[in-house]
Amino acid sequence: MDKFEELFAAYPFTMTDAEVAAAAKDILDKHFAENNNREVWAQCLSQIDLTTLNGEDTTAKVENMARKVSEFPKYYPDLKNVAAMCVYPALANVARQNLPAGVGVACVSAGFPASQTFIEVKVAETALALKEGATEIDIVISVGKFLEGNYEEVFDEISELKAVCGEHHLKVILETGALATAENIWKASILAMAAGADFIKTSTGKIKVNATPEATYIMCNAIKAWKEKTGQKVCYKPAGGVATTEEAVQHYTLVKEILGQDWLNNQSFRFGASRLANNLLSSIVGSETKYF
Repeated sequence: MDKFEELFAAYPFTMTDAEVAAAAKDILDKHFAENNNREVWAQCLSQIDLTTLNGEDTTAKVENMARKVSEFPKYYPDLKNVAAMCVYPALANVARQNLPAGVGVACVSAGFPASQTFIEVKVAETALALKEGATEIDIVISVGKFLEGNYEEVFDEISELKAVCGEHHLKVILETGALATAENIWKASILAMAAGADFIKTSTGKIKVNATPEATYIMCNAIKAWKEKTGQKVCYKPAGGVATTEEAVQHYTLVKEILGQDWLNNQSFRFGASRLANNLLSSIVGSETKYF
């Protein structure tokens, strides 16, 4: 038995995809309504990594987004600001120069979104992103290598990139829509945490299937199992396709019921989103709002 067979054996997963779907639905049926309120909407808003990851992103666009984040307390003094802005590495310095203290700069790196490049390029891009002002790094696992069973190379890449990040948080995107099965999502979660991920994250938002309640159910249970066995707390980020208030509350409810109160803060639980902030803000104020 090699070390990865031993790792997966230590964290067995026996649920079928149908059982996962039923379990997630059961939690939401029982607890969604109690969390669908202004206090939770405001909490979810404070957990957002406000994201722009488009080929047409410009300096002016990022400056404008950062300005709105900076001015947010002036217009909404009773609400907490977003947790971070997420941009491409070439715009990290623009975000950093224009954001207020206390709001992080998250950068996608390492060949995002496909991760189909050389480890040397991944290392260099990550180091440059940090130099340019990134305070957090979001990478994607080498999904193709994972699917062919090359767990060692996936593990080694994550470990090496975590070493580059040092004290800065490394968020590891599993691209759960491409992994497709509950078992694959579970194994990728365990592998990423074993390799040093500070966060595990569902998706890039660049493929058809992104964050789902089922993926959140699996990944949060993996985080729970990891914490129980190792004592290490790993954080969670659903991203891609989380756009409505209802979707945010679904993920919040699952995190709350599976992981508990210790994860219900913007240090341990983030949303990767572009449209979600305005939709949550609209729910909070009671009318359509397009602030961001």
